[in-house]
Amino acid sequence: MTRTNWRGPRLALLIGASALIASPAYAQAAKPAAPKAPPKASQPAHPWLNPKLSPDRRADLVLKAMTNDEKFTVIFGYFGSDMKPRYARPAASLDASAGYVAGVPRLGLPGQWQTDAGVGVATQGSHQDLRPRTALPSGLATAATWNPELAFKGGAMIGAEARASGFNVQLAGGINLMREPRNGRNFEYGGEDPWLAGTMVAAQIRGIQSNHIVSTIKHYALNAQETGRFVVSSNIGDAEARTSDLLAFQFAIERSDPHSVMCAYNRVNGDYACENDWLLNTVLKKDWGYKGYVMSDWGADHSSAKAANAGLDQESAGEAFDKQPFFGAPLKADLAAGAVSQARIDDMARRVLRALFASGAVDHPVTKPATNDLPAAMLAAHAKITQADAEEAIVLLKNDGGLLPLAKTARTIAVIGGHADVGVLSGGGSSQVYPVGGRAVKGLTPATWPGPVIYYPSSPLKALAKRYPGAKVVYDDGTDPARAAKLAAASDVALVFADQWTTESEDVHTLALPKNQDATIDAVASANRKTVVVLTTGGPVLMPWLDKVGAVVEAWYPGTAGGEAIARVLSGEVDASGRLPVSFPRSEADLPRPKLDGLDKAKDQPFDVDYSIEGAAVGYKWYDLKRIQPLFPFGHGLSYSRFAYSNLKAAAVGDKVTVSFDVKNVGPRAGKDVPQVYVSPKAGANGATWEAPKRLAGFQKVALAPGASQHVVLTIDPRLLAVWDGKAHGWSIAAGQYEIALGASSRALSSTAQVSLAARSLPVSPGR
Repeated sequence: MTRTNWRGPRLALLIGASALIASPAYAQAAKPAAPKAPPKASQPAHPWLNPKLSPDRRADLVLKAMTNDEKFTVIFGYFGSDMKPRYARPAASLDASAGYVAGVPRLGLPGQWQTDAGVGVATQGSHQDLRPRTALPSGLATAATWNPELAFKGGAMIGAEARASGFNVQLAGGINLMREPRNGRNFEYGGEDPWLAGTMVAAQIRGIQSNHIVSTIKHYALNAQETGRFVVSSNIGDAEARTSDLLAFQFAIERSDPHSVMCAYNRVNGDYACENDWLLNTVLKKDWGYKGYVMSDWGADHSSAKAANAGLDQESAGEAFDKQPFFGAPLKADLAAGAVSQARIDDMARRVLRALFASGAVDHPVTKPATNDLPAAMLAAHAKITQADAEEAIVLLKNDGGLLPLAKTARTIAVIGGHADVGVLSGGGSSQVYPVGGRAVKGLTPATWPGPVIYYPSSPLKALAKRYPGAKVVYDDGTDPARAAKLAAASDVALVFADQWTTESEDVHTLALPKNQDATIDAVASANRKTVVVLTTGGPVLMPWLDKVGAVVEAWYPGTAGGEAIARVLSGEVDASGRLPVSFPRSEADLPRPKLDGLDKAKDQPFDVDYSIEGAAVGYKWYDLKRIQPLFPFGHGLSYSRFAYSNLKAAAVGDKVTVSFDVKNVGPRAGKDVPQVYVSPKAGANGATWEAPKRLAGFQKVALAPGASQHVVLTIDPRLLAVWDGKAHGWSIAAGQYEIALGASSRALSSTAQVSLAARSLPVSPGR
């Protein structure tokens, strides 16, 4: 801000004062002239552009300056692709993007350029491969690292590429709990536990938003399957939802402050999520005090006044996917008719504006890039970030006789299946990132939505061959079990790469591996006991051949540098340090719903899914509650080293419990471990019933050299010791003893401690 220089004029006034007083005009004056007021500092034309003001103050100021048409401008979005030719896209939108919301140039407000998704900058529509970008491993893989620092770095990386690509809104932060292991979008999410998912997804969101862009959290809420996703109703009680899926959202929102929440396609207890007053107004905005805005998923808005009054703030791609542009002319008509208030329209616009100020999108505007290619140096640096994520995500599920790391003495290594000679698989749908270097495999189907099926050009075979220069590495595509078995029999070790493509808009109907891969694995393992199975899947799969193979590795969808990451873990260059963020069932019969709901329904026929069957007992809690042994438990993962835990202590101060312990590497090599803390109600603490025998309450990833140790201190969130009290509308901790258990997984607990807690009530959102 500048001030006018008044020294010159004031000096001239003093010099001419005598002549002025002697003049006839002065003598004839009835009153002496009033002195001139001191000059005021010049005010900026747009005070809301002052970054020193709070986002709330800035939003208030600019809202007062807006016309109603301008308010409607910021709450309505267009699709950024040509997939839906029902309308002409605004010229300012970016080709093949997720969406665009116009800005208000006269007020200095930028447009909102939106991109999918949680693993990188995606391309939409028919312009496939338009934007080659770096892909992180799948969201489930990042959760398997149990390393929030890596999640933050990965989020910061894809956020940087979004900004460099001209985007200031990233539709990332998928956190839906895995209630249905056959869900086609499980690979995008954060696993089955509220604390793990909330912690990991929050870290990614913070990383994305460190680039001065808006990140979403999605899909709110109880969006657990793709079958019937536009019509299914997820039915569950208030307490059960708040202790499971909603708690994951609550943890993540408190720890990351995502500037937008994306409401889901499905209905919840009969009402669509994007016009669900309980979800949006009661829980999100009132109980949690959320200050950001709610955007609809693409095609998830079904009304104008009803949705607006229920808490939806912005309609996404309204003219492309919804039955009509509800937040355009229909909402204006509702306003005129009194069906929606002016105050609500103002609140909708204000929430969007506040997010643009809070994120830094206004103060740090993006620009449309001159080219769709990113600098080579940036891509090289980002490849290292995604590789580190992929390496720590890989879970060693089984390792009989120390088969892994692969022996350096191997002379013939068979690599079978999974297109492992050229690349690694990625998940499909709107989150699909197109690879730098092009597709590793051509001609796969489906070639269009929800495809294409894409393998990133990062070859596990080539990466292994570099590390075993003295070995003959031979590839077979695995489509003929007998031929693959013959190669395995002639090799020192056989590596079978088995994959499973999953995608948005479709669920898998079975957890069995597709394409006859079980038969190939069985034949190879029968021919060579030193068989290693490397899984690149979207989630859990069945393993009828498990007893026959020597080792199993879950690599998930490992991203841009996945082949290199897999080779580094298999060769032992880095430790196998991933841990399962989900349980692997022995059989689909062990699931709360052995058969996928909705398979017998017509495409648009509404149906209900009863989530009260398991309630809040999702994943490992279900297996604990029903005393079912999973194939591999939540938290499980082997290492190439060994770790010991000692000196477990727990202390209660008020409603918080602090846990401390020591971790020591007692093995022969450096490695990373994930000690996990679980809590259970014991004697006298059952004044209210828990959903399951125990809950994950804390974890920390530690890296230790041989013989080294680390002292770990964790504080347990009090809600993990409480139950939801609907009558009191808050959390309640029952008086009594609680057990604190420490271990390497939910089924490998090595030591326990006890604390006594007094009865205590907690507010709805004690983390605020």
